Amino acid sequence: MEVIISETKQKLGAVAASKGAQIIQESIKNNGKATIIVATGASQFEMLNELIKKDIDWSKVTGFHLDEYIGMSVDHPASFRKYLKERFVDKVGLKSFYYINAESDPEKECERLKEIISKVQIDVAFIGVGENGHLAFNDPPADFETEEPYIVVNLDEDCRKQQMGEGWFDVIEDVPKQAISMGVQQILKSNSIICAAPDARKATAVKGVVEGEITPMVPASILQKHNKTWIYLDNDSANMLSD
Repeated sequence: MEVIISETKQKLGAVAASKGAQIIQESIKNNGKATIIVATGASQFEMLNELIKKDIDWSKVTGFHLDEYIGMSVDHPASFRKYLKERFVDKVGLKSFYYINAESDPEKECERLKEIISKVQIDVAFIGVGENGHLAFNDPPADFETEEPYIVVNLDEDCRKQQMGEGWFDVIEDVPKQAISMGVQQILKSNSIICAAPDARKATAVKGVVEGEITPMVPASILQKHNKTWIYLDNDSANMLSD
């Protein structure tokens, strides 16, 4: 894991997008295509805004959705499908993008996505870190062992409070209690990982992820095991680190 600290989250987004774009461009040059994973949430705003500006032949890029609430309509303001469609997919013209549809039969949807993602190699995963240290929607204690690419997970109270705090929901009762999430081991299978984690509210989690022990209680700490992970911080999210 390499840690890169920028002064502001705007600069963080720019440098994270530049690194990600470089990886995508290299894969297209070497393999004629690229496959990516895309995260959502407030932490990804700046990075995605910069990534869509890059000189990338998006017609050769396939994307996969990281996580989605169970029972969430695509029209709901908090829908991650809606987020990705409006902020990324519709703006770049990907070859294909595989959304998670968790509205009706989550287990069947996990199997559908498993069939697709098991046939490809992910070049770069764009991810974040939750205030509770979660990786995708793998809340603590996360399952570090399952090889299932997509799983049904329970969302803990801290995670649900974060979603409300970011403005996606008006009250905690409106936040779903379950989601479909890409599994930890599937994320780690990515050749490269770009993790954007700005804001002071992430500082405690970031310290655990970067400097703490690898533990399911801080799920994103497992990124320490991935030798091509770049974690991008701003001054606020890095303010508890030792160095």
